[in-house]
Amino acid sequence: MPESQIGRYNSFQNADSQNRNNYPEEKQNDMVLIPGGVFEMGAREKKFSKPDEFPVHHVRVDSFYMDRHPVTNAQFREFVDATGYVTTAERKPDWEELKKQLPEGTPEPPDSVLVPASLVFKSPGRQVSLQNYQSWWQWVPGADWRHPFGPESSIDGLDDHPVIHISWYDAQAYARWAGKRLPTEAEWEYAARGGHDNYTYPWGNEPVGPGKANFWQGNFPYKNVVEDGFEGSAPVGSFPPNGYGLYDMAGNVWEWTADWYHPDYYRALAGEGVAYNPAGPEVSYDPMEPGVPKKAIRGGSFLCNDSYCAGYRASARMKSSPDSGMLHLGFRCVKDAE
Repeated sequence: MPESQIGRYNSFQNADSQNRNNYPEEKQNDMVLIPGGVFEMGAREKKFSKPDEFPVHHVRVDSFYMDRHPVTNAQFREFVDATGYVTTAERKPDWEELKKQLPEGTPEPPDSVLVPASLVFKSPGRQVSLQNYQSWWQWVPGADWRHPFGPESSIDGLDDHPVIHISWYDAQAYARWAGKRLPTEAEWEYAARGGHDNYTYPWGNEPVGPGKANFWQGNFPYKNVVEDGFEGSAPVGSFPPNGYGLYDMAGNVWEWTADWYHPDYYRALAGEGVAYNPAGPEVSYDPMEPGVPKKAIRGGSFLCNDSYCAGYRASARMKSSPDSGMLHLGFRCVKDAE
């Protein structure tokens, strides 16, 4: 954890007991019991899968409770009001920590760049290479969970939408306050399959389409025909739940997990027979950015499309640095079954 985050994180550890009592009981109860069991984790399908989703391996997870839907703006506001928490996107970046993730010798940017900000999707308005994500992501000063598109925007009327621009540290702080935790990758995928081990998607094996999840319809990233009625995020629960009664396990927003990301982690687990409650690798590695530790994220988002990421598959994996926030990244929590 970067030193810039340690003080803030520890302050919420100390405040856990009193803050947790402020968390409304009905919110704590809005969880689904996921019965433990053994399942085959990893991709079955070849068409959209990536190498880090293989091999399929056997995993056993204990029973746990999972939030019925992603944490909403209203729920996150309750946390902020109770604790005074300030999210990563609302704080000026710490250059001493930031440069550790950059190539040696990278010059310090001007103060006009080192300001509170977050990543916002901006359509390039034309067809571009899908290998160049910088074509549609912009670092926008003043963008945060209260102002998703920048300082002039707001979340008025969006209380029931998933909270976004949330870093892993922010999600951790909320989870601790709520008396919960973030799910492991294994728990997340097990829950996403809804009790149907052979499902490609949370709803079954039928291809993604309007009415199944909130995703990008049309030509990504420049033409969204919005067949599902949502150009951005949708209110939680707008689409049918999976077999466990969980909403938005596909599309809407990506969700943080507790695990560090490593592309070879599944290979290590496959040699263990049945892996019991795997909690991710001890260290992170991303060959695309070897110097940047990453956490695994799951579920896809309203920006996902078969031509680009197909992240709404139950086995789909992505990753992001724990201090990053984005327009399409949120979270949900779990807690152990007693």
